[in-house]
Amino acid sequence: MPSGIKAISPLVNRLMRLIEGSRCVAGNEPAVELALQEVLSNAVVHGNRMDAHKLVQVRCQCELGKGVSIIVTDQGEGFNPKAVPDPLAIERLVEEHGRGIHLIKLAMDEVWFARGGTEVHMRKGSARSPRTERRSKSKTANDRPPNNIQRSAALADTLADAGGKPER
Repeated sequence: MPSGIKAISPLVNRLMRLIEGSRCVAGNEPAVELALQEVLSNAVVHGNRMDAHKLVQVRCQCELGKGVSIIVTDQGEGFNPKAVPDPLAIERLVEEHGRGIHLIKLAMDEVWFARGGTEVHMRKGSARSPRTERRSKSKTANDRPPNNIQRSAALADTLADAGGKPER
């Protein structure tokens, strides 16, 4: 994919059609779509710094009953994921940037970085996977399990209440 903002949505739409058609993450498509938007935006803007001569590579593997694995690689200089500030810290709530990685981690079951931060690995199972069932044992105050989309919505509400703007 070329390093341009305009290239992100068409690629996400195409990948989501393939992912939805495979039924590999049945019930979790919105979470995967959110993570794809964020990871591709980060690769284009922060990784490749919108350099038209650099590319973003996306590898996607769907397996029915096992979920989807996605690897996104940019041609940037990389970064240290551990050095990224906590977007939920009070002093960061009004910042316009800095929540993408947090949203990706909320949306996906597994996220890790490789190649000095130029490569992001993500995995998501179906809504009916054993991992989701294990996580659902931890209840919220209303005695229901929180899902990643609810957590993302809560973060967006928190940011709006603090006068900040959520990324995308």
